Amino acid sequence: MRCHYCQREATYEAEQSGVVVGLCGEHFKERVEELAESDELASLRDRIDVESSE
Repeated sequence: MRCHYCQREATYEAEQSGVVVGLCGEHFKERVEELAESDELASLRDRIDVESSE
């Protein structure tokens, strides 16, 4: 499988509703970083009351 963004060999694959998307290591890291900074994740943290272990 190839990366959805650059056509390099996919290192990771994600599936949802029967659709599979491949990501190379670089694009996987970029997507995870985007998610970590997203308002959606902050909202989810608030909803499930995640406490830091720091």
